[in-house]
Amino acid sequence: MSREIDEGLERAEQTRPIPVHLNTRVKFLWEKVAKQDTKRLARLAGVSQRTAQRWSHALKELAEGRLAGDIPMTKANAGKVEQAVRTAWQPRVKQRVRRDAEKNGFMLHISGTFGFSASGGTTDDPCPRVISQKMPGSVAQALHAARDTRATQAQQEAILAEALGERYFKDGGRRARGLDVELNDVARMDVEI
Repeated sequence: MSREIDEGLERAEQTRPIPVHLNTRVKFLWEKVAKQDTKRLARLAGVSQRTAQRWSHALKELAEGRLAGDIPMTKANAGKVEQAVRTAWQPRVKQRVRRDAEKNGFMLHISGTFGFSASGGTTDDPCPRVISQKMPGSVAQALHAARDTRATQAQQEAILAEALGERYFKDGGRRARGLDVELNDVARMDVEI
């Protein structure tokens, strides 16, 4: 699944990247978020309580030097751990960045494939573009609301396409009336607050 929009928003919301190593990620969840409670760890990571108990046992073995390497886990569970860490990482920084973006707007840097259709029924073939555009706080609100409801990449692309259609392509209604913009693919997206 493509996550360029989510990842772009996450980069803007962090002053430090999430831990790289799996063991450090599990330790962060275990100590800082779950407060050494296996039920809470299981709920955070979306795994069974027994799996969370195995992870806590493995962390203990790591600390005592009886386990070398990464905590044994499936790729699917490693992905769940990564997502749980991303969600819990730097909550105050995320709140501040979100509040600022929704109040003052943000600078959007996006590389993607855009398609167009005009009111006369004509369409242009989709073409790649790199765009930097100042976006209003209402777009930040819409993107954050979409993320809160776990919207798909396609739903988030539709929000950005509509906003870029108004702000960039139509220049606030001064040109290209009747133009519909479609964002077909996002190669990369970054946000500056």
